[in-house]
Amino acid sequence: MATAPKTGGIHAPVTPSPELAAVVGSEKLPRSQVISKVWDHIKKNNLQNPQNKREILADDKLKKVFGTDKVTMFEMNKHIAKHVKA
Repeated sequence: MATAPKTGGIHAPVTPSPELAAVVGSEKLPRSQVISKVWDHIKKNNLQNPQNKREILADDKLKKVFGTDKVTMFEMNKHIAKHVKA
């Protein structure tokens, strides 16, 4: 018997705020995809602090999401959560 696709929690589609949409696009995405696209942006733009890889150095787009110049990768999810709605 096939299992139903997961639709809750991290798999539930969310709508990004205009600030977050500048990084991940404006379509509804599962939260896991939002995080993945933010990481793609971080890696593509070389935004990890070379001396401390756990620290993200925000560019202009991410500053609007994080509200600060830098965050740790652990704080990042808290800031992103403020920019998505179910």
